[in-house]
This record gives sequence, C-alpha cells and structure tokens, in this order.
Amino acid sequence: MQTACSNIDFVLIQLNPTPVTLAIGIAVLLFVAFFSFVLWRRSPHPRRTAVLEILRFTCVVIVVMLLWQPEWRTTVNPETKPRIVILWDDSGSMATLDAELPPVLGGEGEIVTRREFVERALASDLWLPLEDDGANEVVLRSFDTPPEDEALAMVAGTDIGGAIESLLDDETNLRSVVLLSDGDSNTGPPPVAAAQQMRLRGVPLFTVPVGSETRLPDLDLLSVSAPTYGIVGENVQIPFTIRSSLDRQVRTVVRLTDEESGVERTKDILLPPHSETHDSILWRLEHEGTRTLTLSVPVADGEVIEENNSRRFNISGRPEQIRALVVETLPRWEYRFLRNALSRDPGVELSCLLLHPDLGPGDGPDYIQEFPEDMEELAEFDVIFIGDIGIGENQLTLDQATLIRGLVENQASGVVFLPGPQGNQFSLLESDLSDLIPVRLDDRAREGMPESIAAPLNLTSEGRSSLLTMLGDSEEENPEIWRRLPGFYWYAPVTRAKAGTEVLAVHGNRRGPYGQIPLLVTSAAGNGKVLFMGIDSAWRWRRGVEDLYHYRFWGQVARWMSYQRNMAAGERVRLFYTPERPEPGANVTVHANAFDANGAPLQDGSVRLDLTAPDGETRRIELQTDDAAWGAFSGRFRVEIPGTWQIRATVAGAEEAPVETTLLVQNVPVEKIGQPARPDVLEEMSRIARGRMIQPADLDGIVREIHALPEPRPLETRVALGSHWGTLVVLCVLFSAFWVGRKLNGMF
Repeated sequence: MQTACSNIDFVLIQLNPTPVTLAIGIAVLLFVAFFSFVLWRRSPHPRRTAVLEILRFTCVVIVVMLLWQPEWRTTVNPETKPRIVILWDDSGSMATLDAELPPVLGGEGEIVTRREFVERALASDLWLPLEDDGANEVVLRSFDTPPEDEALAMVAGTDIGGAIESLLDDETNLRSVVLLSDGDSNTGPPPVAAAQQMRLRGVPLFTVPVGSETRLPDLDLLSVSAPTYGIVGENVQIPFTIRSSLDRQVRTVVRLTDEESGVERTKDILLPPHSETHDSILWRLEHEGTRTLTLSVPVADGEVIEENNSRRFNISGRPEQIRALVVETLPRWEYRFLRNALSRDPGVELSCLLLHPDLGPGDGPDYIQEFPEDMEELAEFDVIFIGDIGIGENQLTLDQATLIRGLVENQASGVVFLPGPQGNQFSLLESDLSDLIPVRLDDRAREGMPESIAAPLNLTSEGRSSLLTMLGDSEEENPEIWRRLPGFYWYAPVTRAKAGTEVLAVHGNRRGPYGQIPLLVTSAAGNGKVLFMGIDSAWRWRRGVEDLYHYRFWGQVARWMSYQRNMAAGERVRLFYTPERPEPGANVTVHANAFDANGAPLQDGSVRLDLTAPDGETRRIELQTDDAAWGAFSGRFRVEIPGTWQIRATVAGAEEAPVETTLLVQNVPVEKIGQPARPDVLEEMSRIARGRMIQPADLDGIVREIHALPEPRPLETRVALGSHWGTLVVLCVLFSAFWVGRKLNGMF
C-alpha cells in the first residue's frame, strides 16, 4: 500500500533525440511537407486532398517522434518526511544460536540467537538520532515470518529480493534502507536484482550481517533415500547422508528402529570432521504392510542442534511374484544352477528357453518351446537372462533382439548378460542389444580367457555398498564372505566398461590395457536396468555352504531388476516414478505402461493421473505418449507441500480398473537452523545499491553514514512510448484511415 502522501506531476512527452536522429527527422518532415503541398496544389479536389495530406503528415510526425525516443514521465513529489526503513529478517534460520552481541548492544561476547540479536538492536537507542529535529521518519518492517501452520512453515523460505521489491513498491520517499539478516535467501528472485532496483531509485542499502560465518558444531542427518517398498523376507538397503561440522572425528552408531515393534538395527560408522558421509544400512522386512521407521544418530559431545539427528519415513512390505525368462544354448553348469536357484525361489515365476544347437528346444517343467512371438507376450517378463546365445540360426533373431531392447527401455524390465565360452554374444553387437551391453569386448578372444588357477572377484567401492553384492546379513560381514568365495577359471574378454556404467567387481589377479578388468557391471537403459556378469562360475559359490550365497545373489538380482517396474502395477496400468521420496518444490517424473483390454500395449488411448495433495486439493494431468508401440507414457508434476500424496492412474475408457499408490514427500524444512550466515551476499547487495555493509561491532556508526546522505530525489517513472501498445494502435488507426481515404478520394 502507499504509505506517504504525494504530489504527482505528469510530463506527457519528453523527447530524447540525438543530433543525428534530430537532423534525419527534420529532413524527413520537410520533405514530406513539401511533397504534401505539391500534391495539394495539383489535386482537382483540394479540400479532400488537404485532409488526406494532413493525415499523412500526422503519421510521419508520429514516426519521426518515435525516432526521437519519446517517454511518458511521471514525477512523484512526496509531501512527507524522508523515510528510513529498518528491514529485518524473521525467517526460520534466524533461530540459530550463533550471534555475538557487541558492546554497543550491551553484550560482552554473549552468544544469542540471530532473532534475539535483531530484537536487541531494534529495541536499542541506536535509531533515535535519525529522527532528531523531525528530519526523518524511522519505520520498522519485518519479512518472511514463519506461518503458524506446521506444514506451511516447513516449506516457507527466505526471500530477501522479494522483500526489497515489495518495500520499493510501497514507499515513495525512501532515504535509505537498513537490512538486518543472515543473508540466507533460498526463494524468490536473486537479492542482487533487488539491489539493482534500489540503485536505480537512488536509495542506498546498508546491511548488517547477523550470525557466524562458520557452521555450528553439529551432526546433521541430511537425507534418507529409502525405497518405497521391499519384499517380505528380504533385506532392503537404506542409503543415508550425514554431515559433520564438528572439529574432530566422531565414532558413532546409526540406529534404525521400527516404531511399532521396537525392533532395532545398528551400524557403527566413523564421521570425519567437516565433511559429508554417504553410507547405508540394511533392514529386513518381516511383515506385509506399511511400517514407520526412524533413522537416528546419538547427540555427540559439543553438538548444539539435536532436532536434525533423526528422520522418520515409511516403507511397505509386500509379497512379490517376479516373472523371469532365461535364454541359453548349451546347458552349462552356470545355466543349470541359475535355473535351480530361480525355480526354487517362491517369489519368482520362471520360464526357460534352451535352444540346444543339436537337440532342439529343451523340454520339461518351467520350459517354453519358443521365444515369445510378440511384444504382448514378452511384456509379461520382469527380467531376461541372456546366456551364451547370439543372433543366428536356432538362436535369437534381430527382431527378437529389438523386442528385448524395447522391453527394457520402455517397460522398465531388466536384462542380464551371461556370456560363455562359445562367444555367441559377440553376434549381439550387430543387433539393437549392442548399446545395452555395458562393456567393451575384445574381438580377438571370442572364446574368452581361461585361468589355470582360481581367480577371485574383488569388489569396488561401489560394489561394497551395493545391494546386489550383499551376501551377508550385515555390511560388516560382507567383505569377509567375498574373500572366502571360490574363484573362477574363465572370464569374458572384457577390455573396459562403457561410460555411465557402474563397476561392482573386477578381476582380482589381472589387469587389461585400460587398467582393472570389470567383470560385474551395471547400467541404466531407458527406464530399465542392465547387468553384465563376465564369469561363468557363480555356481561354485555353493561349495561348503550349498545354496546360501548363490541363491541369495540371483534372488537379489531378480528383485533389483524388477523393483521399479512393480512400484504400482494393475491390470491396465503399470506406474513408476522418480524421485521416490521427493522434497517440497521438487518435480516428480511419472512413467506409465498402459495396456488394452486384451493385454496388448495401448496404442490408441490416453492415461490420466488424478493427484490428491495432503491438504485435499485435487488436480488431473494427462500423460504424454513416449512410444506408442510399447504403450509408454510419461508426465511431470510438482509437489509443493510435504506429506502423503495420493496418485490414481487410469486408462481413458477403463476408469473401473485404476492403479492407486501413494507418494511420500519428505518433511524437510527449507529453513535450516545451524547453517552459516552469508555476509558475502549482503556485502554484494550493499555495494550494488551504493551503500555499505556495517559489522555489528560498528553499529553506532550507521547513524553518521545515513546523516551524510542527501535528500531523496523525487520518484520518477518513465514509459517508453516506442514500445507501448497504445502507440501501435494509434498508428494502425491513422494508417488505415489514410488508406481508406485515398481509395475514396480516387473514386469520387
């Protein structure tokens, strides 16, 4: 609102010609005036011609004036005292306890919260001299006070730029602005843009930084990236990130607790000083349904903030039926034991296709006689294991390779490459599956590389933290298990991994031309996943322990491959989205696979999402077609508030068969207590606005700085007529009238 009475003067037009444009404009006007005079003298209808030529000359005058850059200028002459506004930050980060009170505010090194520092400063007598003799008026104004509603307070941030812009809109007689803030601006326009507006207005900005530039001693559990669901009876991996701002190394314990049952898992970790630690903890899901878990770390000695040491999240346990297809030629040992492992897994429905080069397709329980003929049949499989088989007679065809690639990229299925000593997989490099293979192969050694003694697999740093290679019940015992595993006597001729892949394990004894030889490699392919295993001796892991590690490994592979595909699946729609646990303000990308009434990928139709926010607000979005041949659709929406969002997906015309799921938006506050202050932001703002940043210890000098300022100049607003829409309308009307007049003048 307008807070000061003003006297407004209008200057309708102010011309700003340069010498060149002035000379050109005068010359054009003289030429057109002479030309119009000649036409008028020669016209048989002098009156009508005079009107037309006056209209022509008026149009030319307007065009020439536009060349002289005319402006509509408004000048506001305030009739009140000049105002000095004390603008102070009241956001959530101002609750940080790290502000030292200077002697000028009655403190002797006392540490208070940033908000209390501001309150002491506002209540002091520092500002009284500014109002001496009634020369100025001091106004106190806060911004970004957190709302009382807890959910809204979580998403409330600091908008310094918006606060200054609002102030400039409301005030017409500003002498200066004093800003007390920690400089942490996380929403709205950049603060420097607002400082630039102050410079244009001629209003200097004096900033006072509040708070310490160094982070408080604290352990902050930054994030917990838990999956939305897991398989009952299986371990899930829950990654987390902890930031330590302590000056010393801390050995502590991470606790993961089920709030309902009280079951707890712990993990010892070592936190280096002033660094972020990325780690994970395993949790075994024993029951179906949603469980609420809490991940926490104890409060360390000297830690100031306790509220950020824990996070709550939900995870669902569900039984799962995974459909797997294994394709092979010769029934080698790796194939036989892989088939046994998957067929005995109660959560896997197995189909095997054994294309023996001499005996024909294999027969028996779990066997099929031919590769799925079309995409409808192939789309039922969550993961495909491709053994020592390639493109050729009695093997796969190029069309079938294309179908497998489409299944992985468009329907979020997984593919596992298991090469063998026949070297058949080299022919896959000539098919559409070539881009999916995550490694480069040496064409000079198609039959692979034999080993005379058993060679071990060595886990990489990524492999040590991956759920795929987690063969123990805890992360502590897993490295020892891998050291005891029997080695391999053959490996694929791999030279190196492709860019963008993740190497989980390498050859333990040999190195190639590019360094360590990657033998266990994963990558993403479209919406799906790829695993390459370059040995054929995983079946040897059964030695001495029977099925323990071998079955666990392949079971984890199958579930990892199918996880995203089975996030939310129904008869007509399958839905998956990223990120799984977004924060407020994040964009969520949704992918869907839709099917018609016969189970074929939907080619003519649409998929709609009905979203219900935690506050009850609903909206509908329609997904866009990605690949009509595979019934793939995608879309994006933004989540603004934390809590549980309900998602309902339907195919147009089949609303009776929806897929419903929930999306948990993490309750992460935008304003964080304990973050260091940002005096660099405040210093740049004051420099741009031709003010100065004043340290808290020098607050008493701010009065002298402001008293030395000149009186505020009248507020002017300028509108360039050359870019105003009204100018275009006037010219169009005048030119139209002139054209119509010329036609009428020639007819009569």
